[in-house]
Amino acid sequence: MAQALDPAIGGSSLSGDESNGEDRASERAFRLPLLGLVGVIAAVIVAALISATQGAAGLPVGGVLTTLLDAVPGINLEPGLDARQQAILTQIRLPRLVLGLLVGGALGSAGAAYQGIFRNPLADPYLLGVSAGAGLGAVLAIGFGLDLSWGPFGAVPAAAFVGALLAVSGSALISRGPGSSPATLLLAGVAMAALFSAAQTYALQRLSETRAREVLSWLFGQLQTNGWDQVLLLIPYVVICGAILVAYGRHLDVLRVGDAEARALGIDPTRSRIVVVVAASLLTAAAVSVSGLIAFVGLVIPHVIRLLISHSYRVIVPLSALGGAAFLAFVDVGSRTLLAPAELPVGVITAFVGAPFFAFVLWRGRQAPS
Repeated sequence: MAQALDPAIGGSSLSGDESNGEDRASERAFRLPLLGLVGVIAAVIVAALISATQGAAGLPVGGVLTTLLDAVPGINLEPGLDARQQAILTQIRLPRLVLGLLVGGALGSAGAAYQGIFRNPLADPYLLGVSAGAGLGAVLAIGFGLDLSWGPFGAVPAAAFVGALLAVSGSALISRGPGSSPATLLLAGVAMAALFSAAQTYALQRLSETRAREVLSWLFGQLQTNGWDQVLLLIPYVVICGAILVAYGRHLDVLRVGDAEARALGIDPTRSRIVVVVAASLLTAAAVSVSGLIAFVGLVIPHVIRLLISHSYRVIVPLSALGGAAFLAFVDVGSRTLLAPAELPVGVITAFVGAPFFAFVLWRGRQAPS
């Protein structure tokens, strides 16, 4: 202790080195999330440009940019696209692009929230059975023609939300108790997904052949749009629920260290868990109701953000939303071009990407020292 306090024998120099080290660590801790934010925003812009310009009818990048800028109030530019190309961009490409960004952002942020609230890196709307529960609710609403709505709250999102809450509640209840582990929650999610998938199959058997084919195609995951209707339906859920999850990022960080510490910091753990689970489930349900079952977005993107940028959920949740948006926009380009003129379901491509990644996460977890 005396040596550390005595400047004559280097105590002052040691303290200065420690201070400089802390300053450099603090600078890195600030700079890395900032660079990550810039990176994912750049990825969203690149994905949006590629999605808007690539397809059966290619559009010039310059023409797309000038047309979009010309639509901004106060900016007058000569559109770089003819009338036909403008119709393709505004009526087909842009609605699908925006829908993909919203769905990817919803699934990415919901996956990050589930991983934080369950303290389980394998938690994901698809693996927890939430997507299957939401899918069952949506299948019942679509298949049997429920057409009730109140503003942006239609019958399909409402039914999907009920199914999602039932699934996540069932997974959480089954996995609770002595000896619970991340694997227990995962197995509970698999069980709930199997249960709700079986119910989906039974419901499909009760539908007419035409309606069953329509619902089955939807279940594979797709981003086909009829103008801007699905986008307008999804926006309120993404804005409200996404804002809630971002605001509760600090709560997720505090809950990682335990309920007692959370209460000492003025956070009610039970209320925080309920709010996050409800918001994430509603977000997942809204996404599923317009896009069908798209797997692994909520697993892959939060993991990449955590590995490359930060372990804080104040960073992971918003960057997972942006990263999920960019990822699904890139995937949608592949779905439209890989088998052109046929179209590959988006959910098939995300499964091709996500399943090996999931296997890698499991392998990496087993290789980690105990």
